Amino acid sequence: MDWLPLFGFAIASSVTPGPNVLMVAASAAAHGLRRVWPHMLGITFGFGGMILVVGLGLAGPLLASRVLHEVLRWAGALWLLWLAWKIATAPPPQAVGQGAAKPPLGFVGGALFQWVNPKAWMIAAAVVPAFTRPGEPMLPQVVAISLVFLSITLPCLLVWAGIGVGTGRLLRKPAHLRAFNIAMALLLVASLVPMLR
Repeated sequence: MDWLPLFGFAIASSVTPGPNVLMVAASAAAHGLRRVWPHMLGITFGFGGMILVVGLGLAGPLLASRVLHEVLRWAGALWLLWLAWKIATAPPPQAVGQGAAKPPLGFVGGALFQWVNPKAWMIAAAVVPAFTRPGEPMLPQVVAISLVFLSITLPCLLVWAGIGVGTGRLLRKPAHLRAFNIAMALLLVASLVPMLR
C-alpha cells in the first residue's frame, strides 16, 4: 500500500469544505467544542465504517438499483436542507435556557449522515479502487484504508471546530452569530449542487 499518498488523500478529502465540516463549524460556533464532540466522533466512526462496507463490495447492491440510488440521493438532499434550516434558524446560546440548546446532530446522527452525504460517497467510492492492489487480499487493504481515515478524520474536523469556536467568540452579538449561521447554511445548501446535477 502507498501510505504517503493515502494519508495525503485522506487529509485533503477530510479537511476540504463539505457538509460534515460546515455543520461542525456552525455547531462549534454556536455551542462550543465540548458539545460538538459526539457529532465529530459520529462522523469519524460512521465514515470509517462506510469505507469498510463500500470497500468490501456490500454497497454494490445498493448502488446497482437505480431506484434505490435515486431515493438515497434525494433523501440526502432533503436531510441536508433540513440541517441547513436548523443551522440557519438556531437561536443564539444566550437566547435559550441553560443547557437547552443542542447541536443539530449527535453521534448517531453524524454516523448515519454519512450514508446520505454525497461527498462521503464520492470519497469512499474513489479511495478503495485507487489505493488497493488487485490480486492481494482485499480485507486487510480495506481495513488499512478505513484505519487511515479513522486516524485522519477527527483531527481534520477539529480544525473546523476550532474555526467555528474562534468565529463564535468573535460573534458575541446574537445578530452576528445568526448571520454566520445563515452563511454556513447557505454553503451547506450550495454543497448540494453537484449532487443534484
